[in-house]
Amino acid sequence: MNIEKIKLLLLKLRISKGIGISGEHKFYQWMHKNQKSVCFEDLNAKIIAQIAQLNVKNAKIFIGDFNSHAMYIRLNKNLKFCKYISIVDTDYPIALKEGYLPPNILFYQGDKQLMNHSKLLGVVGSRKHTKYAIQALQSILPDCVRLDFAIVSGLAQGVDKLSHQCTIASGGSTIAVIGTGLDKYYPAENQELQDYISKNHLVMTEYPLDTSTAKFHFPDRNRIIATLVRGVLVVEAKSHSGSLITANLALQNNREVFAIPGRINDIMSKGCNDLILAGAKPVLSFKDIVEEFQY
Repeated sequence: MNIEKIKLLLLKLRISKGIGISGEHKFYQWMHKNQKSVCFEDLNAKIIAQIAQLNVKNAKIFIGDFNSHAMYIRLNKNLKFCKYISIVDTDYPIALKEGYLPPNILFYQGDKQLMNHSKLLGVVGSRKHTKYAIQALQSILPDCVRLDFAIVSGLAQGVDKLSHQCTIASGGSTIAVIGTGLDKYYPAENQELQDYISKNHLVMTEYPLDTSTAKFHFPDRNRIIATLVRGVLVVEAKSHSGSLITANLALQNNREVFAIPGRINDIMSKGCNDLILAGAKPVLSFKDIVEEFQY
């Protein structure tokens, strides 16, 4: 089976209903293990559902959707209006491939070569930031950009948005990993920024067109940020925030975790201070990040 047919099959799975990222990854692992001994043209929806270990409910949904007219409409729309990279492509990021639940398919707009940039730094933090977050980013990111770091974040409100804007203003490159299809904007106020990044930098997502936001999309999105980069900087975070989930995912994938220390009685700095107590590296200047990227 040639590479283009494999890519198309993986894309079809990504767009089909009833199979999620875990099932897709199980199928990829099976496919990778058996690629020399199996005729992929003989695979049908029932066999794929078994390989993906779908439960009865999801298997029924998947089998009904896999060869449906509605699925082919979705498939053709994404083929026509989206660019995508698959896990079997040679330029698929090695860091992602070796991480937790690597996406079989990534849709993108912009410069896909940024995915393989040698100095990718993730930046995450509170959606309701304080002036301290602005000061910290303006103090650290311009020097990182000057040293050819590319900044990865999630294009959410707050620190995410600030990190993209600060990077762009400093003349650097940025990657936005979003939790919707490329034709959606969340939050809506970031539409102009998302359009700019998609034309001049890189916007990427594992979700096909017409996919709106959902609560579980953000932890899934965070795993991509945490594995794509060499290190994650947490700028401001309360206890139990989503930013700490990203930091923990980064640790699990042997990435560096950095945190901006804050006042001990400041609720917006408690998450960062707790990370530092747990072993994250405190960042007082860009040099604290740079020295960890020299290995």
